[in-house]
This record gives sequence, structure tokens and C-alpha cells, in this order.
Amino acid sequence: MDLTDDLLLRYSRHILLPEIGVAGQARICSAAVLVVGAGGLGCPVALYLGAAGVGRLVLADGDTVDLTNLQRQIGHATVAIGENKADSLARSVRAINPEIGVFPLQQALAARALYDAVAAVDLVVDASDNFATRHAVNRACVQLKKPLVSGAAIGFSGQLAVFDSGRGDSPCYHCLFPDHADEAELRCAEAGVMSPLVGIIGAMQALEALKYLTRVGEPLIGRLLLWDGLRADARVMRVPRDPGCPVCGQPGSRQAG
Repeated sequence: MDLTDDLLLRYSRHILLPEIGVAGQARICSAAVLVVGAGGLGCPVALYLGAAGVGRLVLADGDTVDLTNLQRQIGHATVAIGENKADSLARSVRAINPEIGVFPLQQALAARALYDAVAAVDLVVDASDNFATRHAVNRACVQLKKPLVSGAAIGFSGQLAVFDSGRGDSPCYHCLFPDHADEAELRCAEAGVMSPLVGIIGAMQALEALKYLTRVGEPLIGRLLLWDGLRADARVMRVPRDPGCPVCGQPGSRQAG
């Protein structure tokens, strides 16, 4: 993709980075990314990816903006209360960067709609808030061999990982968090969440996505970053691929059931 003079100026601080340069910025501008969830994590993800110049940004969320969201979901304004979150966030992204394509999907993606949305992009960012969606997104990404940047945040704690089933050594989300349908999960509505925490994790998700798209640095593939906001402490754990994983394991090595 050729960058115009205006785009060279807009993205000049990226281009000044020797690791990015014009070629790296052109990759960003040519990329298509799906962000699943337009809430606490999805807002900073979309705002940063949009500002960075991701050429086609698809935002999916079936929920509407609520007054309780505004404490942390920085892509929404008070006037957006009652509006679909994908629409509200898309407007905020366009206000920052009208040079890109932003496409809101006013639905919680599932089944064929999820598969089609994942198939149409280069990378997926999971900014959802429940295990069922995370596992569904993971299955679609494994099936279509699309890279997945996954994040979560609750209370004062957050986590981040990158999965790339196109690489033989990469685990998938199920390798790390096996799917237990009856497993209880904490939600912000019950447990609470510190507002800047979702910004921290969401910004790191955007960073990992941009690193992957520009082929810069070492993405968090096969590693899980754990952030403790109360202690300002980060730990990184190795996450091996499970050869018996029912989602990404080899057919001959998958465990029964």
C-alpha cells in the first residue's frame, strides 16, 4: 500500500521507529482486524488500532451502553447510553481517524456469523467478558488458522496471551483454559473492576496485535502475562501446547470425550 503525504505525516511517529518504518506502517494500513467486544477491553483496543491506522477494523458487540460502563469503557460517552456498543465505539474511532474503514457489527457473534467474521480478517482480538465467547472465538481461530490476541481483566488483575495456530508450537486458548461449561466465572457486575486496569490490558492487546501485523519483536505466543495492579507486578509464564487438546491437538493424539 502506498502512503500519501497526509498518511506519512499522520503516522510519522511510527515511521520514525526503525523497527516499523514505512514498510511496517503499510502493513498496518493494509490489515483487517476483528475486535470481539466493545467494552472495557475493546474500547482501548479499537481506539489504539484505529489511531495506528489498521485499514479495516471490525467491531462486534450486541450489548448497549449502560451508565455503569462509563467508569471504564473510554470509547463511549454519556450521550451514547442506550446505543449499541459497536456503533458507539465505531463513531469514537472514526473521530480519531477518518482515514480507515470501521465496520460495527451489532451482534454477539456465534456460529456461522462468527466463522465468517474471523475468516474475513488477518487477526482477531478477543476483548469479550465470558468464557463461552472466548472458547467460541478460539475454535474459529484454530479452524481458520488466524492469530488471536486474548485478554481479560477483573478486580485489580489482568492477563494477556497470543495464540497462533498457524505455528506448530503455539498452544490455543483451550490448552491454557480447558472448557468447563459448569465452571463459575467472575463478572465485573459482581466482582468490580478498577477502571485503568482494562486500559492497561487493552493497550497491551493493541500492542501485541500491531507487533504481529508488523512482524516486530516477539509476540506473547506460548506465554501468559499476568498483571497485578495492586502490586504493580508483572509475571510471564510459559504455556506449552497440549498435544491432546480437543481443539488444536493432532487428530491422532486427541483425548476421547
